[in-house]
Amino acid sequence: MEVSEMQRQFADFSSSLFREGYLDAQFTQLQQLQDETNPDFVVEVVSLFFDDSQRLLNDLTHALEQENVDFQKVDAHVHQLKGSSSSIGAHRVTSACIPFRHFCEMRNTEACRACLQQVKQEYFLVKNKLQTLLRMEQQILAAGGSIPLIA
Repeated sequence: MEVSEMQRQFADFSSSLFREGYLDAQFTQLQQLQDETNPDFVVEVVSLFFDDSQRLLNDLTHALEQENVDFQKVDAHVHQLKGSSSSIGAHRVTSACIPFRHFCEMRNTEACRACLQQVKQEYFLVKNKLQTLLRMEQQILAAGGSIPLIA
């Protein structure tokens, strides 16, 4: 496949991520911080997000399995996940955390468990989409092309 075709597919896929609400303008700002001095910046930040999010989701799952749920701890984990999601522009994950925090305040275990499932779903969707996007970037670069900036 020619580089121009890969770039077009990349641009189309990137645009769909914004249009469908998976990513927001924060992700574009993250991309703009990447340059020749730090060419792997976005990959590194996204990888840290994946690792941190997986840890937080595991902690949340464990915390909500307890007989006496520590809602303060659950809320702290959700708050951290919401912040890290927001910082990379994972809009749908960030949005899914909002009702989760509300149900923590209400100390509603069942609603928190339902929210956890929604957050996990959104996280795994955006993770898959970001992995695809980063793989496409690598293919374009390996073919000698440049990455088009998507706004």
